[in-house]
Amino acid sequence: MGETAGYVHISVRNAQRRAHHSRARRGDLRLAQEPESTHTAPTPVLAPNGVPGPQAVARENEARGFVIYVGMDELMASAAGTSLTRLANELRHYVESLVPGAESHAAVALAPAGAAGRDLEVVRQVLGDPTVQGAVRPDLVQAPAPVSTRQPGVLIDLSRREVQLDGESLNLTFKEFELLNYLVENGERTVGREELLESLWKNSDEVPNERTIDVHIRRLRAKLGRLANTVRTVRGQGYRFYRHPEVVVWAAPEYSI
Repeated sequence: MGETAGYVHISVRNAQRRAHHSRARRGDLRLAQEPESTHTAPTPVLAPNGVPGPQAVARENEARGFVIYVGMDELMASAAGTSLTRLANELRHYVESLVPGAESHAAVALAPAGAAGRDLEVVRQVLGDPTVQGAVRPDLVQAPAPVSTRQPGVLIDLSRREVQLDGESLNLTFKEFELLNYLVENGERTVGREELLESLWKNSDEVPNERTIDVHIRRLRAKLGRLANTVRTVRGQGYRFYRHPEVVVWAAPEYSI
């Protein structure tokens, strides 16, 4: 059956006809002489609600995704050290990291300044939430602003082993990424040069020294450009990852049982 709704219609005409001929063969002439049309009318179909008559066949529905409406203005996001665009992109990436291949689209709800109503209510109106109760407010009907996937600042994607600066991928060497990754994972403390050598060059054929660490750090900073201070030097102690507001770290989701 195609996409259009169909109807259920049940008839006992053929069944009655077969029964009539069967009785005739058995010699039950009285029954055989009964008019064939006695029970040939279609049997009415009763719907679950008890209403008789043809019933539309229900279409099967399937879930194809979901929507999350977030009520928040740029001032609130900025106070938390982020932005609506950044939050939207982080949520999109998180979903894609959970389900590889999943597609997503984000849009920021634009409303007239000073529009009445809670942020969440305004967002649902602007974005056309079909579950909104009551009529759509004409003063809020505006096209939402699509969110660009271009991520400003530094994006460190640990799960994909990628680093971007203002949306452009950085060509880090294996050791440069390993250094950055190690500092990120130990972001709450300063990491000494000896620990870096022991952890990252333990099984290497290269014979490194503290100078080796400094060279790799300098090259890494140069590639980070205007946000080079993401990797900071703690004089006399080592290096430390700085959680700058323009630096976002994406990691593989963690599961616990």
